[in-house]
This record gives sequence, C-alpha cells and structure tokens, in this order.
Amino acid sequence: MIVNRIVGVLGVVLLITALSVIYSKYYSRLLFIDIQKQERELDLREVEWGQTQLELTTFAEQNRVEAVAREKLKLVLPVHEKIIYIKP
Repeated sequence: MIVNRIVGVLGVVLLITALSVIYSKYYSRLLFIDIQKQERELDLREVEWGQTQLELTTFAEQNRVEAVAREKLKLVLPVHEKIIYIKP
C-alpha cells in the first residue's frame, strides 16, 4: 500500500516536471521569436539611420547651402568694401 502511494506521488511529480519542461520550451520559443522580430526592427532602423545621415550630409554641403541662399532667399555676397572684419 505504501509502495502504491509512493509510485502515485512519483507519477504526479513526473507529470508536473514534464509539464514544466514543455512550458519552459514553449516560453523559450516565444522569446526567440520576439528576439528575431526585434533584430529585424533594429536592422530596419539602422538602414533608416544611414539614409538619414546621408541626407543630412547632402543638405549640409556648403555649395548646396549657398545655392539655396542665392535661389530661394535671393541673398548675394556683399562687395568687398562693405565686409567688416572683427578681430578677436
């Protein structure tokens, strides 16, 4: 009779352990899927960052700034006599 109870208790413990292993494996797969999604998102953001850096470099070029100033703002360089130099 005691042997039957011990076998029963061990069977329940074995069942709980098996279910715990199944759950932990399932949960680890969910985490792995989430990590893959986050890595794909990171890759997309890195590409976007590179494109933004390239765009910023293009817009900051001196000749582009000068061309926009001349065309859109109608700015011109002053004559040499009107330029005032300030010494530090």
